[in-house]
Amino acid sequence: MGVTRGNERGTTERVLTLLGLLQQRPAWTGPDLADRLGVTPRTVRRDVERLRTLGYPVHATQGVGGGYQLGPGHDLPPLLLDDEEAIATAVSLLAGAGGAVASAGDAAVRALSKLDRVLPTRLRHEVRALSGSVESFGGGRTPVDPEALMTLARACRDAVEAGFDYPSGSEMRRRRVEPYRLVASDRRWYLLAYDLDRDDWRSFRIDRMTDVCARTWRFRPRPAPDAATYVQEGVASRVYPQQARFLVHASADTVRAQIPASAAVVRRRRSELCEVLSGGGSLDFVLMHVLLLGHESEVLDPPELRWRCRTLAERLLLAGGTNSPLPDTEKS
Repeated sequence: MGVTRGNERGTTERVLTLLGLLQQRPAWTGPDLADRLGVTPRTVRRDVERLRTLGYPVHATQGVGGGYQLGPGHDLPPLLLDDEEAIATAVSLLAGAGGAVASAGDAAVRALSKLDRVLPTRLRHEVRALSGSVESFGGGRTPVDPEALMTLARACRDAVEAGFDYPSGSEMRRRRVEPYRLVASDRRWYLLAYDLDRDDWRSFRIDRMTDVCARTWRFRPRPAPDAATYVQEGVASRVYPQQARFLVHASADTVRAQIPASAAVVRRRRSELCEVLSGGGSLDFVLMHVLLLGHESEVLDPPELRWRCRTLAERLLLAGGTNSPLPDTEKS
């Protein structure tokens, strides 16, 4: 009996290893699997049948390019998850893949990929609908409550009102909104929603929300601004007391690589020309950062910043010594 139990344990471990291999990449040949498992191709075929008996949809194709592939099933394989748990897991992994929940990173991407391959069709539609409520212009980092994130994603998908407590000055106030999209920046997660009490579009930081809930009242979606652009512009400019626009003589891709998404909005003008919208505590601060990009640039707004450029240029000339000869490297 001891030998039998040992054989059974060895078979179970091998079948689980086989399942893990099938989840790692789209397709395997029989000989490759046999080599990885240290068994014969015939044993691989038997183990594949054991997985099918357990509910895992393993497809097999014949011929030179044939092999084994793990596909979506008619029912959720035995992951010990019900439908709601599977959806919650997928959405939490989605958030983790963006770096917004507990720094999951690449592990979340791999886990989400495995789960997505075996989700039955009815749940796959659910997860994709929730994923469609999420936009990004970076990889979120500040941890958020996965349950709150999922609640808001569902509210966006189902077009139902949501409520949450949110800081306003020194106190917390209840906000009633029509949620539209979740947006992940390079630092945080945001919700773009229509604020029913203020009768206007607003963006909210999800990590600052408490007591998040979805209501039963459905609403007709309004014409909405582009979610990622609206939130990015708010993070990069509207939250600052001073804003400025520049025409930069470099490609948008080049400038985006130099500036964090939360620091400025970069719009393409032509192949080697872009517009930069940025904000800060002072115009001098904004100007300094654009100049340090190292590209030729022009001030578009505000007009007074152009005069400020001339004043600063005169001071720089005096600081550098206007009568001092330029080094050979500068003459060129």
